[in-house]
Amino acid sequence: MFNKFIITIDGPAGSGKSTTAKLIAAKLGYTYLDTGAMYRAITYLALKKNLTDNEDEIIKLAENVRINLNFSNGKTIVVINDEDVTEEIRSFEVNSRVSDVSLIPGVRKALVKLQRKIGENTNIVAEGRDIGTVVFPEAEVKIFLIATLEERAKRRLKEFEQKGERITIKEIQENLSKRDYIDSHREVSPLMKADGAFEVDTSDLTIEEQVNKILKIAEVVSNKMKSVIVKDV
Repeated sequence: MFNKFIITIDGPAGSGKSTTAKLIAAKLGYTYLDTGAMYRAITYLALKKNLTDNEDEIIKLAENVRINLNFSNGKTIVVINDEDVTEEIRSFEVNSRVSDVSLIPGVRKALVKLQRKIGENTNIVAEGRDIGTVVFPEAEVKIFLIATLEERAKRRLKEFEQKGERITIKEIQENLSKRDYIDSHREVSPLMKADGAFEVDTSDLTIEEQVNKILKIAEVVSNKMKSVIVKDV
């Protein structure tokens, strides 16, 4: 499309952000930025060091941590301080605490700085909760995914079952509801639909359908931009 084209995908947990963003990035040959994995990595490290109740120390972790995200063969390998935590950051324990860690302003400030640096000179598909509103408000295409709580819980349950974790659907629904409330009510960078964002309800869509829908939106926006450039010339 262009030398620098940014697609942001925001939405609540389980709405399909990660899977959709990965596939779109792969189809377009763009860099995939999983910002949620960055917050999960900090949460994992805080849990490992028993610092979940010490905001100042968690902020220091975020400011000094080394996070590498390598997307390969449809999977993001997450390495934090030379430790591969790809599987660990998807545990139910991390899921249960990540919104609390994400609430901390100092953590968000540190990670947003890293995220913006990644998107300085490349085409990217970035997903998270404040990507279109805070991290890349100038993005060419902004998407806001939604889905019913029931559908999101089913998706999470399937993920945990595939990893051998025994969690009930009720526990997952309670966790998602809690995360929804925390994410949308925090003072700094709350989860919300960005100005100009296209809302896509994924409740009854297959992954292929939602990917194609977003690609079509990106194509329409890209064509409009090209038309403006030609007219200006």
